Amino acid sequence: MRNSTRLVGIACMTLASLTAAAPAVYAQSWSPPPRDERCPSKWGAGDERGSANHMGPETVLRATRLIRQGRVIDLGQVLSSDMPLGGTRHFDLYMKPTRMSPESNNRGSNEEIIVAEMGQVGTQFDGFTHQTIGDDLYNCIDQNEVMTRSGFTRLGIENVGTLMTRGVLIDVAALKGVDVLPESYEITVDDLQQALDRQGVAIQPGDAVLVHTGWGTYWDTDGERFSSNGPGIGLPAGQWLVTQDPMLVGADNVPVEVSPNPDPELSTPVHQIMLVINGIHLVERMKLDELAAAGVYEFAFVIQPLKLKGATGSTVAPAAIF
Repeated sequence: MRNSTRLVGIACMTLASLTAAAPAVYAQSWSPPPRDERCPSKWGAGDERGSANHMGPETVLRATRLIRQGRVIDLGQVLSSDMPLGGTRHFDLYMKPTRMSPESNNRGSNEEIIVAEMGQVGTQFDGFTHQTIGDDLYNCIDQNEVMTRSGFTRLGIENVGTLMTRGVLIDVAALKGVDVLPESYEITVDDLQQALDRQGVAIQPGDAVLVHTGWGTYWDTDGERFSSNGPGIGLPAGQWLVTQDPMLVGADNVPVEVSPNPDPELSTPVHQIMLVINGIHLVERMKLDELAAAGVYEFAFVIQPLKLKGATGSTVAPAAIF
């Protein structure tokens, strides 16, 4: 009897130990703040640029001071008809040979027709008309008043222009000792802070903050998996990044944030936190593997959305220069 009691006691202790060591399972409930708590934007009533207001001569000069080798690393994925798209998004390129000149030098000419959602494919830059809270866009602009069949009359991506600033890479995959973070891994505030401490860098206001999950390695090798549930920043990490006052936040996964959100009642809430509430642009589906492999954590960052009047975003080809 005493042996049986002892075995039961050991079993209970072992179970308690495993339970204590297991990660907590929880759902992060969140509701968008009411209009009077998020509007007007800190950049002023009627503002359309959000954190792009950080852009200025000092921002550019601060970035140039990080260029020492003159090396450039492209951070954009290649656009093609077989790239991961997701949902109903579309991209097709058709060749269009135009003419053979009649002159003696036989000059031929070729062009192409692209049928695509150029605002939301490939490595792409999210504008402020891309997401809403109800009918509210950034700065509580009513989308019903500014949306037309040919584009938005306010907050269009053409307002962004060229952005050049200090870039900071946060390599969470390296922090965890893996090439690729697990599917649906939620990046926490501690993860971001520990990775920054490990790298010996800190975020400064106006930075472009890029998060390396390793998920981008599936872009060319497994497009279906790339487009499925992936690791990314969670709600607390997104809210913490807002307090760092970045110019933009990017990552090498599909939505920057973790997918799906741990709370099944929430749909991509970090998009609302960044774009709608705080006016911080997101850059999705970046190519960060080469930069991470080089161990470069601060650099000059340059990005320029296409001037698509009234569009919700733009395919982009950003670069890190150091």
